[in-house]
Amino acid sequence: MPSLLFCGPKMAACGIVISIWGVIMLAMLGIFFTAKSAVLIEDVPFNEDDIRKDQNPPSNIYNLYNQVGINCFIAAGIYVAVGAVSLCQVRLNKRQEYMVT
Repeated sequence: MPSLLFCGPKMAACGIVISIWGVIMLAMLGIFFTAKSAVLIEDVPFNEDDIRKDQNPPSNIYNLYNQVGINCFIAAGIYVAVGAVSLCQVRLNKRQEYMVT
């Protein structure tokens, strides 16, 4: 029977720790981008043409803020998936320790 085990216990534990940190950080960034924090204006991808073409200049910038916030939430979801895979690997490694070959 093929094993789904593809990483060791230390790498799996590291994956869990990094995933937890990534979920917390990206979820907070997503919240702050969605709240349109002025501190994060440098991370919003816009140029002067975006402001000049828009009749109501803040609306285009606010839409860009929301898009970056959604991207942060998507990345946090990917970190949740990586954490789940790492957790499965930790459990498979623990099961491997108790198996007699």
